[in-house]
Amino acid sequence: MAMWDRLKDQAKGLQQQSPGRRGAGQARPGGGSGSGGSKAQLVSALKTQLTSLKAELKSGAFRDASMAACALVAAADGHVDPAERQHVESLILNNDVLQNFPPAQLRERFNKHADQLAANFAHGKAEALQEIAKAAKKPAEARAVVQTGVVVAGADGWVAPAEEQVLREVCAALGLSPTEFGL
Repeated sequence: MAMWDRLKDQAKGLQQQSPGRRGAGQARPGGGSGSGGSKAQLVSALKTQLTSLKAELKSGAFRDASMAACALVAAADGHVDPAERQHVESLILNNDVLQNFPPAQLRERFNKHADQLAANFAHGKAEALQEIAKAAKKPAEARAVVQTGVVVAGADGWVAPAEEQVLREVCAALGLSPTEFGL
C-alpha cells in the first residue's frame, strides 16, 4: 500500500500545480488555454501509475469494470459515435496494462457495453455502473478502473466535461472520491 500512497501523492502534487484547473475557457480541444498542460500531466502520471501496477491488475473484475468504464467514456455525451468507438477500442488494445488480457475478451466486453449504451443509454449506463461496482472490493483495482477511464478520456489531450461527469459517476460506484483523480 505504501507504493500506492506515494503514487497518489505524486498525482496530488500535479493537481496542485494547476491553479483554477476547470475554469471557463480552459482545457479546450486543440491546445486550449490554462490547465490543458496540467491535465495532460495528470493523465500521464495516472498512466505511469497504472503501468507500475500492471502485475497486480489481472483479475476478471478489473478487466470487466475497466471495459465498462471505457464504454461510458466513449458514450459520455449520450451517444456512441462509430469513429469514437473505434478510437477507444484502439486505445484499449494498445494500453500496456490491459495487455494482461486477450484482445478478444477486451473487445467483446467493451462492445457489449457500447452496444447497450447505444441501444438505450440510461439502461446501458445502469448496467455499466453495476459492472464497475463489482471492482470496489479491491481498492487498488477500483482506483485502477478510474485511472484507466481517465487515461482513455484524456488520450486526446483533454477531458471533456461529459467525460468528467461519467468518471465522477464511476468513482461514486466504486466509493472513491473524484478529487483523488483530478475530477
